[in-house]
Amino acid sequence: MRRSSHFTKGQLCSIAVFLCVVSFFSTTGRAAESRTTIVGLWNDVKAPEPVELTALKLDPATTAFLVLDIEQLTCNEERRPRCVASVPSIGAFLERARTRGVFIAYSLTSKGTPESILTGAKPVGGEPIVKSSVDKFFGTDLEKILREHKIETVIIVGTTAEGAVLHTATGAAVRGFKVVVPIDGMSAATLYAEQYTAWHLLNAPGTKGKTNLTTFAMIEL
Repeated sequence: MRRSSHFTKGQLCSIAVFLCVVSFFSTTGRAAESRTTIVGLWNDVKAPEPVELTALKLDPATTAFLVLDIEQLTCNEERRPRCVASVPSIGAFLERARTRGVFIAYSLTSKGTPESILTGAKPVGGEPIVKSSVDKFFGTDLEKILREHKIETVIIVGTTAEGAVLHTATGAAVRGFKVVVPIDGMSAATLYAEQYTAWHLLNAPGTKGKTNLTTFAMIEL
């Protein structure tokens, strides 16, 4: 005699109630767990106080000015208008730095060319150009070039703040260079990226205590 595989109405109701209870506690558990992660707490985060800017007097003989990725692909009105807006200030500081004998070096992204560097911030003479991803020390001769010129301090500007500026500044700091970042010379697609980068440079291991944030006007050469 074959047994029926059909559940009674009462059994189906019991199963439905059981599944609802399991689902409720599973969902509740996930919700409680999510409140312990940064994603769950995202809207609770408050921005820290503004970072401190420092006036600096630098020795031109031991200082390098690194201009990172100011090229057409990365610095344009469509992608990063704040980068385009920073170019006149970068260009003005380039002129001042060259006059004072500061060593100048440039970087490009993998698709950039010397010709693609924006007018107003172009290299002159034999100023070196390295090509890499976000850390301009990686896979390049940048450290060797700086050591050969007896550089102790690097002034870093460029785009993006959270990319080339942040990672090259970290790379410089861990190699023992003093790092200076003029905030009016670093740019990103969003204000949050610039804000985060400024906070990171002064607070994160690797750059904390080795980096000064400033403006072009606050640098004396």
